Amino acid sequence: MKKLIFALVVNCTALMQAQNTVSGRITDTNNKSLQGVSIFIQELQKGTLSDANGNYSLTNLPNGNVSISFALMGYGTQNKTIVNAQRQNRLDVQLEPTIFQMDEIIVSTAFNKLQSQNVMKVEHQTIKNLTQKGTATLIEGLATIPGVAQVSTGVSIGKPVIRGLSSNRVLVYSQGVRVENQQFGDEHGLGLNDAGIESVEVIKGPASLLYGSDALGGVLYFNPEKFANANSFKVNFSQKLFVNTLGSNSSLGLKTSTDKWKFLARGTLNTHSDYKTAGRERVTNTRYQEKDFKSGIGYSDAFFSSVLRYNYNDLKLGIPEEGTAAQSTSKSVLYPKQAVSNHLISLNSTVFFNTSKLDLDLGFISNGRSEYEDSDVAILKMKLNTFNYNAKYYLPSSNKIQTIVGVQGMYQTNVNLGEELLIPDAITKDFGVFGTTNYEWGTNVIQAGLRFDTRNITSEAHGIQLHGGSFAALDTSYTSWNASLGYKTNINEAFVFRLNVASGFRAPNLAELTSNGVHEGTNRYEVGNADLETEQNFQTDLNLEYKTDHLEFFVNGFYNHITDFIYINPTGQSIDDNEVFNYIQNNANLYGGEVGLHFHPHPLDWLHLETSFETVTGKKQNGDYLPLIPANNWNNTLRFELNDSNWLKESFATISLSSTFNQNKVSGFETRTGGYSLLNLGLGGTLHFGRTKVEVNLNGNNITNKKYIAHLSRLKADGISNIGRNIVLGLNFNL
Repeated sequence: MKKLIFALVVNCTALMQAQNTVSGRITDTNNKSLQGVSIFIQELQKGTLSDANGNYSLTNLPNGNVSISFALMGYGTQNKTIVNAQRQNRLDVQLEPTIFQMDEIIVSTAFNKLQSQNVMKVEHQTIKNLTQKGTATLIEGLATIPGVAQVSTGVSIGKPVIRGLSSNRVLVYSQGVRVENQQFGDEHGLGLNDAGIESVEVIKGPASLLYGSDALGGVLYFNPEKFANANSFKVNFSQKLFVNTLGSNSSLGLKTSTDKWKFLARGTLNTHSDYKTAGRERVTNTRYQEKDFKSGIGYSDAFFSSVLRYNYNDLKLGIPEEGTAAQSTSKSVLYPKQAVSNHLISLNSTVFFNTSKLDLDLGFISNGRSEYEDSDVAILKMKLNTFNYNAKYYLPSSNKIQTIVGVQGMYQTNVNLGEELLIPDAITKDFGVFGTTNYEWGTNVIQAGLRFDTRNITSEAHGIQLHGGSFAALDTSYTSWNASLGYKTNINEAFVFRLNVASGFRAPNLAELTSNGVHEGTNRYEVGNADLETEQNFQTDLNLEYKTDHLEFFVNGFYNHITDFIYINPTGQSIDDNEVFNYIQNNANLYGGEVGLHFHPHPLDWLHLETSFETVTGKKQNGDYLPLIPANNWNNTLRFELNDSNWLKESFATISLSSTFNQNKVSGFETRTGGYSLLNLGLGGTLHFGRTKVEVNLNGNNITNKKYIAHLSRLKADGISNIGRNIVLGLNFNL
């Protein structure tokens, strides 16, 4: 018996100490060693760099299949899979030169493939690329992506619009979990700061199969900052200065990793004065102050990987009501003002089995929203707490077939603590179950999935019924079946074809079900409808891509049919001089797309020409236009890549012209908007001082100081112009 126990202890100890490792050499097509290649394992959040001889090594790999990406600027990204990882694994890789952007692993879709391998077309942008455009906020940067726009209130508040759909029809994910912050309201933004975010992925179309209700219009999926490479320590400081708003954005971060453990932390302070229009007048109380803190700790070995992250965001912003009445450069927010805070905690874990794995994402979001009229006593104070979970089991796969089954859910409570109520105290419960399969043969891929969801909403009665500000008790449930089917093929080496059809759904939100009062900033008395049905849509997407060494061309087209689309409609009555609107439903259609060209003429290797056009039209079944549809837009950019010197690397200069067309296709209570063109300039590069690198960006936006009003600006009704000329200087120190 003692011998048996001793043998078991020895075997278990050997098993715990055994490490799966991978090593190899990375070369170009001429067998020349490549230094500085980024080698990254997404499911472990772990990476390293190749050395001067192109060699690399990673330890503590999980059992089973392991996917590893290899990326280097100027070369095509490759995603390799080690099948049934052994104790010692050898993987040599040869990268091919490319002049276009690096291919990226897409995290927001089911199987985490390179975009070139993905069935669905997903827009991927790094925050670094968006920052180089000189935008003041994260949402401004997102609005430069074809197919994405924003409903804005000055520069401090912006709500994303994807192909004409916004509010609760667009879902936001950060740190792998769903972000909930009263999306029905136009009076506050995303609640996220771009510091500590690596990149964003945009799904333009129904994504209810993976994300449930509210992903009917699309998903914004923010990937957090990566941890440091194994056995390294990094410090980063960035500073941005904004001339127009006299703004400052300062961020300090540090991170370190061992073979198994990793840690990071980042703090950011962002302050701005009132923005200045082209007429050189400041728009009173568009100033804001933001504090943001992000941290994370992770652990991974051959059997288990887990990352715990925390994000705190505190935003104090003015609510503009006086136009340009008071001219001030102060950054102290005036009354009326708003304070919004978000606490986001996420735990992303993976358990590895021999031939399969289990992903579990847990999230808790606490959103606080307070509004102050003329004193420090909040007249509106709301607390929204949300717990959500997402479990996905990856079945044992072959070279051709991959399958995922999963469950997803949410438990949410809304509590009012102030004198004024927009929506009642309520509890929302979600539960969904889904499955999806990916089948590949040759250059062809088919992906299909099916999902069932249920949502239950209960709310408390408040006030005297049939009087303003009162709410009747609510107890209602919604169910929905949804499916998706996608096909991708490489017609030849240069030509890719994608076709996707998918359904999505959205349950009515509390504002649509229960509203009974004047909606802020609109002078509309809105009346909810407890009998509203679930919105259901069916969208067809077509994507064509053509890519050679010096030319890249794409066409995206979509047709989106929505059954029981919810919108507000005037009744012809008025209460206290406010016109009464109620929520009704009708079928609607949206259609349009994006087209783009990237030309890199040979032998002018330093020149890039990029152009893109986007359009969307939204109509109700009766032929009337839908509200909040962005105008057509045409963007043109010339990018010059300058010669590197010993101290200046990756330098560039850009000239871009963004032309927005007239928007005459408006709903009954919208006004038409004239077109305009904005000229932007950019200059940047990386300065090398020994081991210290300083990235420098200088941008001039709206350089001609054009006076214009965007169609989706909430200040349009008061005739207030958007921001005028803005010079932005950005410095990023990597120590």
